[in-house]
Formats: sequence, C-alpha cells, structure tokens
Amino acid sequence: MSDKQQMQTAGATGTQDESLLLPEWAFVVQFRAETELERGRVVGRVEHVVSGQATRFHTLDELLAFLARVLATVRAQSSEEP
Repeated sequence: MSDKQQMQTAGATGTQDESLLLPEWAFVVQFRAETELERGRVVGRVEHVVSGQATRFHTLDELLAFLARVLATVRAQSSEEP
C-alpha cells in the first residue's frame, strides 16, 4: 500500500493523528443552492460546533473571517488553561 493510501485509510478509520481533530476546531458549513464554487460564489451558513456561534456568509472572505475570529478565541482560551 502506498503512503497516500495509508494516510487515506488512517484518516477514514481515525487511527492516525486523531488527537489533531479536536471538537474545538470543528465547524459545520452549509452551502445554499446558489453557491457556484467554479465561479467563486459561496453563500451559506457556518456554525462552530462547540460554542454554537453561527453566521451567514455571502462571500469566501466572510466565511474565512468568521473561521479566523472563532479560532483566535479558541487559541486564546487554550493558552489560558493550565
């Protein structure tokens, strides 16, 4: 089995790097029907799984700004923990 196949299998079974997939870093992204990725149009809603913070977005920049804002908070909170 190639390295790539092993990585895909490990990712599917959760046996490798499982600790890197923390729920604090999980988001649900739902795209609306008018999304056209090939044209760079993204419209939808994103929600942070742990906190429940959510927003609607109409551009990729809005989506990325929300992700960055929430992840900065997650990082700050994790650095405060003993």
